[in-house]
Amino acid sequence: MKAFQVNRLIKSEDLNHHGTLFAGRMAEWFVESAFIAAANLYKKPEGIVCLKIHGMHFTKPVQKGDLITIESKVVLTGDSSIRTFIKATKNEEPDPYLEGFITFITVDEDGHKVLHHLPAPPAETEEERKLIELARKLSKER
Repeated sequence: MKAFQVNRLIKSEDLNHHGTLFAGRMAEWFVESAFIAAANLYKKPEGIVCLKIHGMHFTKPVQKGDLITIESKVVLTGDSSIRTFIKATKNEEPDPYLEGFITFITVDEDGHKVLHHLPAPPAETEEERKLIELARKLSKER
């Protein structure tokens, strides 16, 4: 699975009233990073819309001056859906401080769902196989 990375420096304007990264700012970057992965696969960014954020789980705070890397990859495709996994790390620490999934759907110029005919991305590692299983379980949630 091809991964895409976006790097960010946390600045004063990115902080909340606690002096840590504002979740709303992270949500913006989270969706943007996932969209980049989906659009790279589909090649028609105008035909992709966000359907659902399946969770954006923070495990530790991010401070001003931290450098974060947001990595996203497509882990599952359906008939018209593209599901991405996103994780973020800070200051080159190995453990992510944030993880989650987003589902996009492909649409025509009128906003109606269309088939995309994209192949499912192959799992190359055990970690990727686990991500696919987690992504499949999300399909059963409402």
